[in-house]
Amino acid sequence: MSLGDNIIVTLFGESHGPAVGALIDGMPPNIEIDSEKLISDMIARRPGSGLASKRKETDDVEILSGVHSGKTTGMPILLLIRNRDVKSKDYSFLPYQPRPGHVDHPISIKTGGAADLRGGGSFSARLTAGLVASASISRNLLPDEWNIEATVGALGGLEGDAGIALAEQARKDGDSLGSRVDLVISGLPVGFGEPWFEGIEPALARALMAIPAARAVEFGRGVDAGKMRGSQHNDKWGKDMSLSEGADGALGGMASGAPIYVRITFKPPSGISKPQETFNQVTGMMEELAIKGRHDPVIGPRARPVVEAVARLVIADLAMQGGYIGE
Repeated sequence: MSLGDNIIVTLFGESHGPAVGALIDGMPPNIEIDSEKLISDMIARRPGSGLASKRKETDDVEILSGVHSGKTTGMPILLLIRNRDVKSKDYSFLPYQPRPGHVDHPISIKTGGAADLRGGGSFSARLTAGLVASASISRNLLPDEWNIEATVGALGGLEGDAGIALAEQARKDGDSLGSRVDLVISGLPVGFGEPWFEGIEPALARALMAIPAARAVEFGRGVDAGKMRGSQHNDKWGKDMSLSEGADGALGGMASGAPIYVRITFKPPSGISKPQETFNQVTGMMEELAIKGRHDPVIGPRARPVVEAVARLVIADLAMQGGYIGE
């Protein structure tokens, strides 16, 4: 449950346990913490409003080590986010009647029945709170001209108000909806990154695909590149070595000077109140299951700050590796 090789973020906790959080190792000293930005970053991710789950969590971040007088000390930073609104009785049917589309059965088998399955346990999107908090702590580590921004691209394949209306209808139906988040990274120096497996795209893809419910990560023209000819896809180098709009932002794992465009597709949340059939291991029969927990009808809006956070952590880690920061 760790991300990074130079700045290492390790997640911990369970959805219905006492707390979730993250341990950050490798953060350089004297990085100023923007406490107001930390609060706003956590508000953007937390449940309780809009299209999000109705679970009410304040997501206050307790910084237990590694920060003194508002700056990092260079020692490990422990971030704790307490769980204050859990309803574990909603999951009394587990582990004997695993939820369709969830990890309940695989992790129960893997751990010999020891896993905490309530609310998704350690696999819950609740743990992304630690990612967002860690990325916020690292904000002042990166140069201002390195821009990392994520937006909600589509809900159920529709953009804007049409997508929101579709998601609201899915909620009323006790169902859920797929979504897409669009990420743009710009301002990186040409040559930033590493070749092959440590390249910008492989590093981002690995981290972004670990976000709960992520099902596809596309760079640049994405899957449409498979329908093109080289003469259509190749990007010209201008006289000043600039690239045209829409050009690949990374070549050979390194920044080309053009913005990096990424699209992350999320499946519909598996936790829905609409009755579904699943096997009951106690009765030995297929039985109807209606989940009572509080769930997001669509991932995109709350995944947006998580995507941004993950990208920020990956870029910071690569920047440390390449000697761009931390000296």
